[in-house]
Amino acid sequence: MAVTVTPFGTYPDGREIKLYTISNKNGMQAAVANIGAVLVRLTAPDRDGAMADLVLGFDKGEDYLENGCFFGAVIGPSANRIGGASFCLDGVTYSLDVNDGTNNLHSHREKGWHKRLWEARYTDDSVTFSLEDEAGNMGFPGNKKVSVTYTLDEENALRLHYHGTSDCRTILNLTNHTYFNLDGHGSGSIEGHELRLAAARYTPADAGSIPTGELREVKGTPMDFTVSKQIGRDIGAAFDQLTFAGGYDHNWVIDGWDGTLRRFATLKSASSGRVMEAYTTLPGVQFYAGNYIDRQNGKAGAVYDFRSGLCLETQYFPDSVNKPAFPDCVFGGEREYDSVTVYRFGLM
Repeated sequence: MAVTVTPFGTYPDGREIKLYTISNKNGMQAAVANIGAVLVRLTAPDRDGAMADLVLGFDKGEDYLENGCFFGAVIGPSANRIGGASFCLDGVTYSLDVNDGTNNLHSHREKGWHKRLWEARYTDDSVTFSLEDEAGNMGFPGNKKVSVTYTLDEENALRLHYHGTSDCRTILNLTNHTYFNLDGHGSGSIEGHELRLAAARYTPADAGSIPTGELREVKGTPMDFTVSKQIGRDIGAAFDQLTFAGGYDHNWVIDGWDGTLRRFATLKSASSGRVMEAYTTLPGVQFYAGNYIDRQNGKAGAVYDFRSGLCLETQYFPDSVNKPAFPDCVFGGEREYDSVTVYRFGLM
């Protein structure tokens, strides 16, 4: 195992953006940058041993200062949506940036942690990014300290360990917004990939993608991935949830959630033979099929477009702070935030 550090650009204030590449004995690599703690590259072999980069992204750090699709980024302090761009905590109402219709998405498009320059330290097989965020920034209470550690092991698993504290109660709901394509980041649509989710329920949402508060069974609907199926099979079905979101962009409720690490997804590509198994300690996952990827230039001359990558964003449910029946995303004081998500790569 080894980590190499290379220049990756310049932050607007003149500080250096750096790329940290972790390599294992199998030739697999995970490259992460201190801008947004982003996952820039992730290479793994196909059935013939050929290596390919499986995540969408950019060639230089400055491009992540735009990054309207949040490619590869760590999102915080609150991932996903908060209805009405506001919440009440301990009798105080907090107003957030209105940036998604009438709602808040991913905390703030310009000031969110996905555009911050994080502090970095590394070992032989891991890179840890950390930052501090002051009370009131983006409208959230609490002086916060957070970290995310990327670790690559010799079994081709990438582990993300998040930790956070706050001096008072606040929302901490971090996720990683990587877009995966098991055929390679520039290979086109992911609709032919097969997905299985260990999730018999999901949280239906309104036309603004804010959950209604219900936990609904997937059985008998296009939302059912309890048996592996191609992503494109039902994505165009005449079903209100798919119509609202332009396809899959919903939170699934992970079966048996108890805070322990459990497998929640298996993604396969018959074309490359690659398999990705995903594990988490969190209660939900936002499966997003890339319905709104704008046509744009990506790494190594690739062009990204509609559904050219998919996200499996582990999380507390969207709008949990306004839904008392949902798992609690409020942390601070003695309640520290801590979660683990793992993406493990193999072959069919």
